[in-house]
Amino acid sequence: ESVILLIAGSGPTNRNGNSIGTAVNNSLKFLAQGLATQNYDVFTYDKRVVYLLKNNKDIPELDFKHGITDAETIVAYLKNHLKYKNVIIAGHSQGSLVGMVAAQKNAAAFVSLAGAGNSIDIILKEQLNKQAPMLDEKVSEILSELKKGNTPKDVPMLLKGLFGGKNQKFLMDWMSYNPTQEIAKLKIPVLIINGNKDIQVEPKEAELLHLANKKSDLVIIDKMNHVFKTINADEENLKSYTDPKLSINTELVSEMVNFLKKNKL
Repeated sequence: ESVILLIAGSGPTNRNGNSIGTAVNNSLKFLAQGLATQNYDVFTYDKRVVYLLKNNKDIPELDFKHGITDAETIVAYLKNHLKYKNVIIAGHSQGSLVGMVAAQKNAAAFVSLAGAGNSIDIILKEQLNKQAPMLDEKVSEILSELKKGNTPKDVPMLLKGLFGGKNQKFLMDWMSYNPTQEIAKLKIPVLIINGNKDIQVEPKEAELLHLANKKSDLVIIDKMNHVFKTINADEENLKSYTDPKLSINTELVSEMVNFLKKNKL
C-alpha cells in the first residue's frame, strides 16, 4: 500500500548513502533497513551521476532539474507499475530539495532529512567560510556571478573542484530554487528532521523550512549528525562519515514511523 522513496544527497552519493571513492557510512542503507523492520517497503536508487561513474561513462553537463525529473519518473513507476497507493518521499540533504519539488506531484507525504532552508549559494558561502575564510571574498564573487547566470572568471585552484566548468550549469540551476518557497507549496503531510550535531546543515535550516510550512512537524534529534549517526563527542563527528559499521540513531526511524502512522500511511 505505502512505499518510502529515499533520495540521496549531493555529489556521487549512491543508494546506500555512500560517496563513491570517499565516504562509506551506509546511512541510507541503515535507514532503509530500519524502516523495513517496521513493515514499510522502501525504494532506493542510484542517481544518474552514480550510474555513469560506475559504468565508466562520460559525465555530461547535468543541470539540477534532471534529478527532480528522475525522482518524478520513479514516483510514477511506483504508482502505475508497482501499484503502490501512497508514495512517501524522504530526501536527504540536497535530496531534500529534489524531493520537495518532486513531491508537488503525486506524493502522499514528504520527509526532509537534514535539508537546507536557505538556497545553496547561502549554504555554500557559510560552509566555505568555515573551511577557508581567506577565500571568502573570492567565493562571494564566484557565487554572485553564478547567480546571475555568468561564468565566473579566475576560479582559484582550491575551488576548482566545486566551481569548475562541469559543475557551473548545475550550480546555477540549483541556486534558482529556494527551499522555503518549494516547501510552502506542499499541501501534504510534511516532516522536517535535523540533528543537533549536524555540522553541514544546522538545525536553524530545519526551523526555516518549518516556518515556511506551518503545518509541518519539526523534529530536532539530540546527538544526531548529518549522516544520522549518534555523536557523543565532537571529535567523533567526521570519523563517523567513514564508519560503515556504526549504526544510525534509533530515534530517526521511530520519528518517521510515528509521523507515517499518525497520518495513516
